[in-house]
Amino acid sequence: MKQIEALTVTGGLKLIKLYLNVFLAFFRSGMLCWGGGPASIPFVRREVVVRYKWMDDAAFAEVVAVGNALPGPINTKMAGYIGYRVGGIGGLLTGMLGMVVPTAVLMVVLLSTLAHFSEEAWAQGMTRAMVPVVGVMMAVMAWQFIAIAAKDLGWKVTAAHSVVVFALFWFLGLHPALVLGGLFLWAFIGDWVIGLFKRKEDTP
Repeated sequence: MKQIEALTVTGGLKLIKLYLNVFLAFFRSGMLCWGGGPASIPFVRREVVVRYKWMDDAAFAEVVAVGNALPGPINTKMAGYIGYRVGGIGGLLTGMLGMVVPTAVLMVVLLSTLAHFSEEAWAQGMTRAMVPVVGVMMAVMAWQFIAIAAKDLGWKVTAAHSVVVFALFWFLGLHPALVLGGLFLWAFIGDWVIGLFKRKEDTP
């Protein structure tokens, strides 16, 4: 009986520690990033891939891809899914709390006390100075994702895909959800379509 109680207590402590780690991971990601949801992606990666090793880069890239295809802020979607993957419903709620509540409270406090500084030169300069920093972080993460894709597809295919997707975004102005949706659709029916054309070519 005592052994069962000890195991129950140990399991409960491990679960509490897990929830605490989930909260801290997304608390740090939300509090330390600057520039909105996409800017938080490198911070989330550092927590879930590098620090806690809850997933590898390939799995994280899939989370980002699917999250960008769905409506809503990417950071809250990542917090909800990764929290659920790590700790079930409790992890989902803990991750969402860690990502949303502290920054929301901080925003209310700051805006209620410092709003009159928004026109000051130092405040505007701070905001402008952070833009290239966020851009560099996003570029580094993009290169890491390209390198992950190249391991499976090869550099030629990856480069071709990158150029096509860039053209769709930049020149045609397509929404990312449309491009990702098309890729998902091709992943499901691509082999069937290719096989259909091959059968037609083999038919005398």
